[in-house]
Amino acid sequence: HDMPAAIYLSVFHSISAFCNAGFSLFSDNFAGYRDRWTINLALCALIISGGLGFLVLSEIRRRLASPHRFWRRFSLHAKIVITTTAVLLLTGTLLIAFMERQSTLAPLSLPHRFLAAFFHSVNARTSGFNTLPMGQMANETLFVIILLMFIGASPGSCGGGIKTTTFAALAVAGVSRLRGHDRPQMFRRSLPPASLGKAFSVVMISTLVVSIGLMVILMTEIGDIPHQESRGKFLELFFEVVSAFGTVGLSTGITSSLSEGGKIIIIIMMFIGRLGPLMIGIAVSRPID
Repeated sequence: HDMPAAIYLSVFHSISAFCNAGFSLFSDNFAGYRDRWTINLALCALIISGGLGFLVLSEIRRRLASPHRFWRRFSLHAKIVITTTAVLLLTGTLLIAFMERQSTLAPLSLPHRFLAAFFHSVNARTSGFNTLPMGQMANETLFVIILLMFIGASPGSCGGGIKTTTFAALAVAGVSRLRGHDRPQMFRRSLPPASLGKAFSVVMISTLVVSIGLMVILMTEIGDIPHQESRGKFLELFFEVVSAFGTVGLSTGITSSLSEGGKIIIIIMMFIGRLGPLMIGIAVSRPID
């Protein structure tokens, strides 16, 4: 590209990455740049920054200005967001690298395999860029990405999903109950019951919304086709619905082939996912004066 075009592409994709939009001006998304470390890591840094949330970014900036006791001075919210984000990114990278080692990652060298796996682990968290063909991924990989898309980014960020803090709160609460502890704790701080109740409500409403959306789109797309003739469609449609709910934008390639009713369902899912499941639940349940 010439310099003006290169600057334009850089600015567009930088904004798209930080805002977790996932819009790409390239016909193959970023598949042509899957072995370019600088581009991949720069996009990942922008996506992660946009997904951490502006409150956490503000805290990080303040802590960097006075690095003494850097980690201890973070708020509980920031510690949960940063820790959960790191765990999800690492887990997603390792799982994708392992599951795709004989599939889409097979032609790549070992370092580039981990680069591509990391890139997709980052982008499953509501951004939506891709360097590997999503439609050729293994079923188990697509399911892992579905889980990451459902969890999404962090509160007050550019991303969607149920949020990392919600996932972390329920995970800690579940482990605490299994151990017989009545009060879940994170970083030596007890999680208030109100926060756990809110997290439970978000997950329940989100699960209900995704389930209804999936059921309706199954009816519009393959409702009149016998199961034997529609094998594989369930996972693809499930992936499409969760991607829309998490405002991710990843697809196995079936979006353009959806019926008008199916596309409307995807639009509704994106709208609900952008507003937030808890806000929708409050709006629906609030009594009329």
